[in-house]
Amino acid sequence: MTTRITELFGIQYPIIQAGMVWVSGWRLASAVSAAGGLGLIGSGSMNPELLAEHIRKARQATERPLGVNIPLLRGDAEDLVRVTIDEGIRIVFTSAGHPGKYLSLMKDAGCVVAHVVPSLKHAKKVESVGCDAVVAEGFEAGGHNGYEETTTLSLLPIVADAVGIPLIAAGGIADGRQMLAAFALGAEGVQIGTRFAATVESSAHDVFKQKIVESGDGDTVLTLRKLAPVRLIRTPFAQRAVEAEARGAGKEELAELLGRKREKRGMFEGDLEEGEFEAGQSATLVRTIDTAADVLRNLLSEYRGATARLPEIPES
Repeated sequence: MTTRITELFGIQYPIIQAGMVWVSGWRLASAVSAAGGLGLIGSGSMNPELLAEHIRKARQATERPLGVNIPLLRGDAEDLVRVTIDEGIRIVFTSAGHPGKYLSLMKDAGCVVAHVVPSLKHAKKVESVGCDAVVAEGFEAGGHNGYEETTTLSLLPIVADAVGIPLIAAGGIADGRQMLAAFALGAEGVQIGTRFAATVESSAHDVFKQKIVESGDGDTVLTLRKLAPVRLIRTPFAQRAVEAEARGAGKEELAELLGRKREKRGMFEGDLEEGEFEAGQSATLVRTIDTAADVLRNLLSEYRGATARLPEIPES
């Protein structure tokens, strides 16, 4: 499969594993890259020293292209950028902040930079500051989302019509049928999170992986909108957050309810009562915990099958 995304990143398939906190360490990223996609190390739950360690281990595991996701709102974001560059990584996905922040630093080092956005306005900004690609993420996605609550189906075509840089689709994508749909809407690659969270190589706790597999229709919820909208699997903590919002809790009360380290307690430590389990609506499509390589093979097989089933429209 050749698209501008495969050519930009030097990868075999236009499939990118999202850089997820507490989930996408060196094992997952290197496994995805070795299988022909692009694996991203999620630096959002790492300090600079730990990020360097993960990059080195990933480099030992595969010689294929690797990337790092860096949330720009982190207080040590510049340190994470510099470590990424110093360790030889030249593919960076940024999120949660202004796309121009540290862009010159990365471009001067020869990096290819993509930025994640939830809206058309932000996508235009990504192109205007000089990023190489844009990830348009609908609010079906797991984890933190934009305030616009625009679905992937609606977001992709308007971004594709408005920007000239390569477009990567994200949010609610877990199988090859959705991958085909994303390409039909103008994307040239897909970024997938929840499906890769439930893999053998994922650093997520087994309890979290099992919750993804068990999730059905309606088992995720978007909550904490007054702080920063986040999509979670419905657990006791998520339900408390939903109920607090429903009765009109303000930012201070919600911040106190959220506290600290909920993501780690849930996704990394498996605390069903008090942890956050960030997952997208695509969890309903995840039924097994597979290897990353098997996930890629299945995506490609499903893509081919969906393509073959497309009806032909006769010329009028």
